[in-house]
Amino acid sequence: MSTDTPTPHRKHAQLARPALGEFSRHELAVLGAPCNRIKELVTRLLPHLEPVLRVAYVDADHAAGDDAAQGGTGGADAILQAGASAELTDKITFRRLDLRRDVDKFAQQEWMQHQSLVLVNGNHFRARQQIIILDPAKPLEKKLDRLTDVRLILLPDGVAELPNYLREHLQDAAIPQLALTDTEAIAAAVLQEWQQQRPHVRGLVLAGGQSQRMGQDKSRLTYHGQQEQRAYAAALLAPFCEDVLVSCRPDQVAELEAAGLSPLPDTFLGLGPMSGLLSAFQLDPDAAWLVVACDLPFLTEDTLRHLLAHRHAGRMATAYRSPENEWPEPLITIWEPRSYATLLRFLSLGYSCPRKALINSDIELLPPPAPAELRNINTPEEREAAAQELSSKA
Repeated sequence: MSTDTPTPHRKHAQLARPALGEFSRHELAVLGAPCNRIKELVTRLLPHLEPVLRVAYVDADHAAGDDAAQGGTGGADAILQAGASAELTDKITFRRLDLRRDVDKFAQQEWMQHQSLVLVNGNHFRARQQIIILDPAKPLEKKLDRLTDVRLILLPDGVAELPNYLREHLQDAAIPQLALTDTEAIAAAVLQEWQQQRPHVRGLVLAGGQSQRMGQDKSRLTYHGQQEQRAYAAALLAPFCEDVLVSCRPDQVAELEAAGLSPLPDTFLGLGPMSGLLSAFQLDPDAAWLVVACDLPFLTEDTLRHLLAHRHAGRMATAYRSPENEWPEPLITIWEPRSYATLLRFLSLGYSCPRKALINSDIELLPPPAPAELRNINTPEEREAAAQELSSKA
């Protein structure tokens, strides 16, 4: 009689969920002061934050709420009042989208994930981290349940210490305290906090292509002694990444393991490089993936080091400009976690080109320090020329 334990039935696939808060990965609720004072603080901070980060602000409209409660339109204009479910308005310098729909937690996260930081009016909404203002006009005694991870305490003029109830709640944690009027210091603290929470970097070598133009597997070609390109690329990435995986087709797993490499078989199939990118984010949606193609035999650590030194984690990605045109090179790029949703959105619209996602997104685009290193080798003729060039440099 079999003693094997049956595999428990799962109704839904087990997927790694990104570590999002109420609105975003990086969010700070500001509370402990009247709403107008919170908004005034955010207004002061934005000129200091926006050169580095893309910042959103979440608040409530008191006037519209009062109007709706009294039977009014709640601030909706004539088109929405007439029954439209959405109105997109080109305001020349920006576009505004008004929707007549319930905004659930998932919609909030979907809209805000394109921001690198979300500041929240904590009087109305929660966020997983907080900045508190010790304004005597708005004591926090009845809002202690919202203070789950206080990162900064701001002291208005005339306030020098925490009230006893707050000190007890925070358990005398060593939380930085700054004057509410010191805008530059507050902005610097917010930026430092954001930098400390930058996503970790994992490496991904794209080696699952069909190599149709080359006529043989490009990832197994050798330009540097007997080392195959997939191993060469993985070794280049290793000093800069937490670990390095090799993106591959499911039928390549055994041979990669035999070669001492760590395979990541595609779970999205038939999409070219997009298959590897999406499969990596499905595995770890909270990582930044430093991606290189396997057909870059001229690539060196110096070019990778330059890319990481100029990484802008507040953008969707950091990429090099192609030496051949003004477009970004998608296959030597740091893809930040929020690019996962962007790639899926492009896929849902019928596009599987990572470069198109980069061109139409908020990225950091760098001139390559050594443009010749970004040369892809795709044909037997290119391979022969590259081998000769590299051997002459050895």
